[in-house]
Parts: sequence; structure tokens; C-alpha cells
Amino acid sequence: MSKEKKISTKFDGDFWNSRYMSGQTGWDIGEASTPIKEYIDQLSDKSLSILIPGCGNAYEAEYISSAGFDNITVIDISDVLTKDLEKKFEGNSSISVVNQDYFEHDGKYDLIIEQTFFCAIDPSMRVKYAEKTLDLLTEKGKLVGVLFDKDFDKEGPPFGGSEEEYREIFTKHFHINVLEKCRNSITPRSGGEVFINLKSKNNDIHRNNSRRSCRILILEICRVHIRRMSAHIK
Repeated sequence: MSKEKKISTKFDGDFWNSRYMSGQTGWDIGEASTPIKEYIDQLSDKSLSILIPGCGNAYEAEYISSAGFDNITVIDISDVLTKDLEKKFEGNSSISVVNQDYFEHDGKYDLIIEQTFFCAIDPSMRVKYAEKTLDLLTEKGKLVGVLFDKDFDKEGPPFGGSEEEYREIFTKHFHINVLEKCRNSITPRSGGEVFINLKSKNNDIHRNNSRRSCRILILEICRVHIRRMSAHIK
């Protein structure tokens, strides 16, 4: 387990430790959320590598593990929390617990689950979140989960947002498979969430880089050929 915690926002490990120790965990619904469960239930490839950032009490990880997936990583910046999670999952080899700032994490994953992490970071970090998430995904990887589709009266976290804002943030880095009103939210959040299923554009980047490399190679071959022809004429 990594202990590296380079802080990327003002909501650092101490902030979240304080929230957990004081019981200020209003986001905790006591179980995996319905939209996540129903999405996981549709997946047949149990070999997927899955990351859950800002995992909280990791109910989603428990559910995903119980569904037969065996390559799950949960990450949280609160060491108070992750110490408890290490004990909780001590006998579960399918779940790895990491105490780290998400923005300093390295790895490659087929699926990243978003459940009340995006709303917990400073809004100024949202573009960086999209960039970091893209970096952590495989070429065909996906970001799937729920985002709040509302504004909050009090100062965050949590921080709200809108479907339009999310499209602007994610379109550059992801193909939007789904970004729409969530139809199966838990009752207290009904009408206040959007469900996202975003596919990484890493494959597009790789393909474009390959094409660019081919063009450069062809141009270089042409230059060499022209130089040889010029030398022959002389």
C-alpha cells in the first residue's frame, strides 16, 4: 500500500480524516448505489481491472467483488479510512486498498467507477480529473458512474453541477456513450443525478499518433530519395 499523499486540492487527507472521525459522512448511503449495481450486473467479463477513486467505505467494491470480479483497486486520501478498509478486506484478495491522492496514482484500468468522488474535489480540479482519469484508463477503458445534477445551497463539498457543464469537461477526452438523467437513483437523490458512461479516447490518440508517425516516416523517405536523386544528377 502506498503512503504517498501529494495534495492536489485544499481538501487533503487531514480534512477527510476529520470528516470521518467526526461522522460527517452525509454522502454515505450504507450500500452500493443502485445505478452502479445495475451497471455491474450487465458486465460479463470478470477479468476487468477496476478502480474506485475516493472510495469511502467501499460498498461498491464489496458489491463488485461479490459479483465475481477479482481485480479491484480502491483509493482514498484518508488514511483513517484506508486503515479500516485494510482490516475490512483483509481476507479478500480481489480488493486492493491504496491510501493516496488520486491525482498522484499510477496504473491502467479497464473501468473507473465514479461515485461521489467528483463532487468531493474542488471544482477547479475538474478538468484535471478528466485528464487524470483518461491517463489511468486503457485504450478501450470507460468511466462509469453518477454525478450530481443540482447545485447545493451550502458551501461544499459536495459540489454540484449540470449536464451541460459535464459535457464541456469530458467531451475533449471521452466519447459520450451516456450522459443523461439517471433513471434509477436511490429515492433521496431521485431527479438530482446524471448517469455517465464515457469511453476513453486513448485509442483515438494512439491511432492519430501512429498516423502521424507514418506520415513523418514517408516524408523522411521522400527526402532521402530526393537527396539521392540530386546527387545522381550532379
